[in-house]
Amino acid sequence: MSANAVVTEIEARLLEGAGTGDAVAFSELYNRMSPRILGLIIRVLRDRAQSEEVAQDVFVEIWQHAARFDAARGSAVGWMLRIAHSRAIDRVRASEASMARDWHQGIRELNHTQDATDEVVSLRLQSVKIAEAMKSLPELQRQAIDLTHLQGLTQTAAAELLSVPVGTVKTRVRTGLARLRKQLEAA
Repeated sequence: MSANAVVTEIEARLLEGAGTGDAVAFSELYNRMSPRILGLIIRVLRDRAQSEEVAQDVFVEIWQHAARFDAARGSAVGWMLRIAHSRAIDRVRASEASMARDWHQGIRELNHTQDATDEVVSLRLQSVKIAEAMKSLPELQRQAIDLTHLQGLTQTAAAELLSVPVGTVKTRVRTGLARLRKQLEAA
């Protein structure tokens, strides 16, 4: 029997022991296989920290499913390395999917930023049009609209400030807004 066959036989016996819940056998299996499993995962992922996480997951899976190992279907070492390779590939796919999601989210945010910029420009253009239209109003209407709509005073407060009845302020505001609306619709 060759040295490789003896080594493979030892891992098979340790895996069978782990399958029966033997923690000592699993510990020995871990000590023997962790360098190979970690090395394989590092070759796939090229990131040591992620590789260590995946290797830990692989050994948890080996511990949980050791009883499922069937020596008639292959070697114990091959079975464990297939698990490690599969988990490493799963991590690569998950990372790629995450990067793709992040990229698409970034594009959406960029488009949203562009929409917000367009909206700001549109509002500024409207503000310029409104300011121009306000200049064309008679002084009394412009004053009433400025106090009530731009400075936020109530019509009563505006009436007191202008020393006119509240009804007069209401009329000036209503008439002035109607003129503004007509001018802005025509523009």
